[in-house]
Amino acid sequence: MKRLAIMQPYFFPYIGYFQLIGAVDMFIVYDNIKYTKKGWINRNRLLQDGKDVMFSLPLKGGSDDLNVCDRELAADFRRDKLLNQFREAYRRAPYFGATFPLIEQIVQHADQNLFRFLHHSIVKTCQHLGIATEIRISSDIDIDHALKSEDKVLALCSAVGADTYVNAIGGMGLYSREGFRDKGVDLKFLQSRPFAYEQFGDSFVPWLSMIDVLMFNPRERALAAIATGFDLIGADGIAAGTAD
Repeated sequence: MKRLAIMQPYFFPYIGYFQLIGAVDMFIVYDNIKYTKKGWINRNRLLQDGKDVMFSLPLKGGSDDLNVCDRELAADFRRDKLLNQFREAYRRAPYFGATFPLIEQIVQHADQNLFRFLHHSIVKTCQHLGIATEIRISSDIDIDHALKSEDKVLALCSAVGADTYVNAIGGMGLYSREGFRDKGVDLKFLQSRPFAYEQFGDSFVPWLSMIDVLMFNPRERALAAIATGFDLIGADGIAAGTAD
């Protein structure tokens, strides 16, 4: 069995993104997909003064029709300012010393291309966590990249020899069980379980960036939650357990 997941890139996404990476044998990151202005590609949430606060990567102006791989970070992007935002938010966190060097390595990455910057951040975070899943870039795979939605996913499954496709639970209404079955691909969905932990003694704010998880948990506990803190749901809606 070869499990595949495919997602667009995000900047310091929440734990469910890394659960999806860890649950499969290969993870494909879309680079030739349209940038969505109000999505999570270049932003996420951190904890500040007991509340969720947005952080983001500023982008150079460009057409709304550009793909992620064609977008650039703003020329005046202040990496030090973003690092200070993380530092001030988490300097009292118990695992700040173990986590902040990762943030520095990612934020100080010199590439101005949005996709390459995000891809670097995903790879480095996986290395930090010890997630060994193979990560590939969509445009490097030989398929017809004009295909859309389910047809493109199935083409990628075929190209890499995957017989199981795992998607985030939010995509359950996007794909046809029969369409995947006809191509010999088992369709599953990953649903994260709640993962609560202490945050400065205040009321817990859930589903923040993975950085928040790492600031308040030892890496071993974070990795255990990534490996087991979810359910795999079949296309029929029946739970199929966690990753084998």
